[in-house]
Amino acid sequence: MRPTGKLHIGHYFGALENWVRLQNEVTNQEPAYDCFYFIADWHALTSDYADTSAVAQNTIEIVTDYLAAGLDPTRDNCTIFQQSLVPEHAELHLLLGMVTPLGWLERVPTYKEQIENVISKDLHTYGFLGYPCLQTADIVMYSEPGTPLFVPVGEDQVSHVELSREIVRRFNSFWGAGLKADAFSEDKKKSMRVVVGPLATQLVPPKAHEYAAAQKDAIGTFIRNNIREVGFVNFAYPEELNDVAWNDEKLTQPQVLLTKTPRIPGLDGRKMSKSYGNAITLSETDDDIRKKTKVMVTDPARQRRTDPGNPDVCPVYDWHKLFSTPERDPGRLEWVRTGCTTAGIGCIECKAAMAENLIEWIAPIRARRVDYERNPARVLEVIDEGSKRARTVAQGTMHRVREAVFAWQKKRAEIKSVSANVP
Repeated sequence: MRPTGKLHIGHYFGALENWVRLQNEVTNQEPAYDCFYFIADWHALTSDYADTSAVAQNTIEIVTDYLAAGLDPTRDNCTIFQQSLVPEHAELHLLLGMVTPLGWLERVPTYKEQIENVISKDLHTYGFLGYPCLQTADIVMYSEPGTPLFVPVGEDQVSHVELSREIVRRFNSFWGAGLKADAFSEDKKKSMRVVVGPLATQLVPPKAHEYAAAQKDAIGTFIRNNIREVGFVNFAYPEELNDVAWNDEKLTQPQVLLTKTPRIPGLDGRKMSKSYGNAITLSETDDDIRKKTKVMVTDPARQRRTDPGNPDVCPVYDWHKLFSTPERDPGRLEWVRTGCTTAGIGCIECKAAMAENLIEWIAPIRARRVDYERNPARVLEVIDEGSKRARTVAQGTMHRVREAVFAWQKKRAEIKSVSANVP
């Protein structure tokens, strides 16, 4: 999450609740996922670079909310860190940017939308345009060859992950795959014909005939383009492709782990957002919760106390479904539906009942938050220790990536070998 301030209940049900579940999920008595949760302070600069005065405090606030919500950095599979404390993110961002076509970035829907609609900020910067490259670096930095990599998102974020997959495929097509040294040998022609498909008659010469230089170049381009488009592992004819090409992907294509996000409207019925001033934060006091929920919008059809309403179009009922659960308040949902549709209860009564259940739900989260607020040094310790853990993983990833791009280890070994034989 970007460090924009304290988190609200929309953040909890939209992300944090699921993050805690992933942290706690077990398979065969082992953690099912190795989870990395971070504060994207560099991402904050892509649009809010003009004023960074609140970034540090906001980072502490969000980590405090992470901990209050139940994320536990004492677990080996839960790492909480600060993006800018892991400089390898910037290095991988740079390398990914070298191969990402400009057109891909310009076509991102959110880029076009915000360039057109946000007039209070100058977003005509490379940082804002290159956001997807940094986002991809954040994701794939914690990949491990041969291990699936998941990004827990809602359906509205699937397109962002797909762009990351395309960027990774393109990166791997340059530095993680290629034709084998004997790809153009006589005994590989059968496999090569299958791989190039309909172009076989043009590009693969008959038996006992040599490949022309132009044919080799065309085959190399064809195979690279296909790997770039679908990825090595998704190629239609894997056996034949493996016969003529090598695959050593340094970065893993991320997969989407779809999460169900309940509808959580703000106090005014719009999407909950701090910028709209329509949110309830995880640190809200009981009195503030009662005051804010008292003025929530309801079904516009209920103009008078005696007018029947429709709970399905009322934001208050959406909140009841989250906080007035059968476990917490048996029968409350039915009381709301019946009372609303028959005008048996008024909106003020309905809001008051929901507010009390919200207060009961938020109490343990707020108590944990207050505990960390009293000792912010503990929060800093979580950030620093988590960032060290994350950086250890990131350094391993960049070791693989640098060697794939520059092959310096290979070159040094060659020079060392030659030098050893110099009299």
